Parts: sequence; C-alpha cells; structure tokens
Amino acid sequence: MNILSQLNSPVIYLICGIIVLFVALVCVVFAVRAYRAGKAIGMDVTKMKRTIVASATFAVLPSVGILLGVIALSGSLGTPWPWLRLSVIGALHYETQVAEAAAEAVGLGGLSASLMTAKAFTTIALLMSVCIMWGMVFCLFSLRKYSARLNNPKPRAEGKKKGLALAGFGDVAMTAMFIGLVSAYLGSYVGTLVSGGSWLPLAVALVGAAAMGLFILIREKKDAAWIDSFSVAGSMLIAMTAAIFLGKLA
Repeated sequence: MNILSQLNSPVIYLICGIIVLFVALVCVVFAVRAYRAGKAIGMDVTKMKRTIVASATFAVLPSVGILLGVIALSGSLGTPWPWLRLSVIGALHYETQVAEAAAEAVGLGGLSASLMTAKAFTTIALLMSVCIMWGMVFCLFSLRKYSARLNNPKPRAEGKKKGLALAGFGDVAMTAMFIGLVSAYLGSYVGTLVSGGSWLPLAVALVGAAAMGLFILIREKKDAAWIDSFSVAGSMLIAMTAAIFLGKLA
C-alpha cells in the first residue's frame, strides 16, 4: 500500500470526519442559540429568516475556493487531511503556502504524490497545525481582556489614542504580512523565469492579480460590497483556467 492509499484509508476518514462533525454540530448549536436570542430580544423573525437565507446563499461561491484548495492538496496529502484543515480552522491561502513550504523544506521540491513519504507527510501536517494554533492559544489568555477594552474604551484621550493605535497596528501588520507573502512568491516566480525556467507561474499569478483588481474596481465603481464574498474564489477560478490554457503554450 503506497502512502497516498494510507492517507485516504477509512481510518483517516473516520478520524477527520468525527472532528469535522463535532465542529459542524457546534456551529448548529450556536446558530440555534443566536436565533432564539434574536427572538427573545424582539427581532423581526421574518428579517432573521431572510438574513439566514441570504447568508447561506452568499456562502456558496466562496466555499468553492475552499473546495478547490481541498482538491489541490488531496493529490499529494490525501483527501481527509486537507478536508479537515480547511473545514475547521485552516485558511485557503495559509494551508497551500505552508504545505508547499514544508514540502520544499523536507527535500521534496514541492508537493508531489510520487515523492511523498510518511515522514514527509508527518512533518508537513505538523507544521500546518502548529503554525496556525497560536490564534486559539492567545485567545484563551487575552481575548476577554481585549474584548473588554474594545467594549469599554478608556474615557481619557490617552486611552482613545492607544485603542486607535492598537487597531491601526493590527491592520498594518496584516497588510504587511500579505505583501511579504505575495512578494516572496512573485520573487520566486521571477527568479524561475530569469534562470531559464518556465514563465507559466508568473503569468498565472499576474492573471490572478488582474482578476482580483477587476473585482476591486467593480466593487468601488458600482458600490457592490457583496462582490467581496466572491472575489477570492473568482480570482482563483480565473487563474486556474488561465493555467490550463497557458500550460498548453508553455
């Protein structure tokens, strides 16, 4: 039995399925409690039902991006593990990048089913888990205090300045992180092209960036805030389609 067959074994499906089912049940419990709380405080039941339907509808297309991530990772990591990661706490941009980086670090040169070993998968899965767990850990010790500060800001001007500075730093830090990630990947694509390698990765990245730019332009020009829910998945689909057609020319 090869490594991919083991990663797709019924036992792995059962383990991951139990965890996903538990998280799904938690979501249902909170949704029911939120609905009951809304009725208790006198919210319009009709509006709540419309909101639920609208939210479920707008969640369909963004979830396509998650499905694409599962499909992309399942070829080398099996289906249950990516399904678990992207269903519970993982993020599409995070899982694919960390998995790729971990695969290169263990000497695979990238995610590849033919080169995957049990040792390599263990390292990749461990890195994917450890690197994203700190948000939960920090919330255990600091979320209550942070939420209290946001809900009850200090009346003094100094307190207000600190609150604004904290919020501003979070936005800047998140933006800087994504710029760094994008720059690192674009740099590797440019390096591949300059060193005589394929131009396809850079071309696909540019197509994806152009697609996202188009979505942003539509949002600003048409004041269509709803398009934010579809921009990531739409850009991915456009970039993947471009990769298929451009790959025939490479």
